[in-house]
Amino acid sequence: MAVLLKGEKVTLRDLTEEDIRTLYYYEFEAEDREHLLWNGPYGTQEWESYETFAPKFAEILALTYTGEPRSRLVVEIDGQLKGTVGRYWVSKVTNWFEIGIVLFDSRDWSGGYGTEAFRMWMGYLFDSLDTVRLGIGTWSGNVRMMGLAAKCGMTEEARVRKARIVRGEYYDAIKMGILREEWEAAQGWKT
Repeated sequence: MAVLLKGEKVTLRDLTEEDIRTLYYYEFEAEDREHLLWNGPYGTQEWESYETFAPKFAEILALTYTGEPRSRLVVEIDGQLKGTVGRYWVSKVTNWFEIGIVLFDSRDWSGGYGTEAFRMWMGYLFDSLDTVRLGIGTWSGNVRMMGLAAKCGMTEEARVRKARIVRGEYYDAIKMGILREEWEAAQGWKT
């Protein structure tokens, strides 16, 4: 079953083969590539050909039309692919996920698009997975991501001083997160 989540401003949906060309454009060809300064791994991105880039999405595409929870969805604004949301394991033992969002066009960084997309993604993950916590890992210079996480109910859980090197500068490593029961209480659900 395909995933399609509609909000007031954004839509989250499954990745399609046609989307891969757009993702490649934003990663390697677009004039506005400011998102790469904020997105992990905070290092220099090496150029790669479309032929080596596209196969990396085979596993994500294989989940389309299945009931399996997704690890990445596309963010659409006004019917156009404008970003992605994703998740990855922190620990399978503790059943934690780190999550993230990237909006490619810096003109979309205001207006509530990211907040709505991130909340929808968190809701989808808590509904689809038996996880106890969702979190982010970032660096103290990434105030937009920390602000977005706070708007979505996450609180700072850890800070390691001067532990993250971003473009040659030292920053604090930041962990923020929200537990399932905190999310459900904020949604007005009974636990």
